[in-house]
Amino acid sequence: MDWLCNIFGYLLNYIYTFVKNYGLALIIFSLITKIIMIPLSIKQHKTLKKSGKIQKELREIQDKYSNDQERLAQETMSLYKRENMSPFSGCLSSILQIVLLLAMFFLVRDPLTYMLKVPQEKISEYENMINTKSAYSEIEVIKEAKTNENIDVDLNMDFLGIDLSNVLISDFNNWTTYIIPILYVSSSILSIKLNSMTTQGKKDKKENKNEKDKDKDDEENPMEQMNKSMRLMMPIMSVMIAVAVPLGLALYWLTNNILMIIEKLVLNKVYKDEEEA
Repeated sequence: MDWLCNIFGYLLNYIYTFVKNYGLALIIFSLITKIIMIPLSIKQHKTLKKSGKIQKELREIQDKYSNDQERLAQETMSLYKRENMSPFSGCLSSILQIVLLLAMFFLVRDPLTYMLKVPQEKISEYENMINTKSAYSEIEVIKEAKTNENIDVDLNMDFLGIDLSNVLISDFNNWTTYIIPILYVSSSILSIKLNSMTTQGKKDKKENKNEKDKDKDDEENPMEQMNKSMRLMMPIMSVMIAVAVPLGLALYWLTNNILMIIEKLVLNKVYKDEEEA
């Protein structure tokens, strides 16, 4: 993971040398990574749309062969083969997104190491100087550098009046620390809703009216249950993350969510027009 954090650190620092603002550099960095990921995002979107369309056939197979696991597996694989899909379709994009998030977490947690390339001995000296035991010790060093002339670190973390070095859980009395976490959680909920709409697809109203029992089947379907659990858990996880990480990381994830929402709306519109045509 270090090699990826170092690469991201070089890119983020390169952007910072031009804009001279950490928050703006994170936003531009997020935009660049999203553009690079567009081909994978398109592929994942197509997979999700296709997956939503075969759910009805999957349910029928599960009902028909519920007592014959071997035949159930055979028929399921035949369906995926016929539709030119894999049960693991879309996993690559999801894995890459997780890797990106982890790399960004380490990068934002340790900007002196990965972005400014400050020698580890110097970082340890600064940490001992301010006697910090924080999980975000390098962030604490950057904060202390504003008033301590003995710390030679220059990183502008002021973004529209918000100090991106702050952590909400450690600064409840500062109302500005609430802005980015609230926006991040809101964008996460909206993103999850859009994902759910993409996966399920648009159902025919007549079919819903004449087949009311389908809703009960969906509730008993393991995949539907898993999706429902994810929709419930992700907002809670987003809140926990938003209050416990530096605002710089929350800003990156907020920007990423906004770009993802725009991307999904555009892709939904494009492929909806294609289907209608």
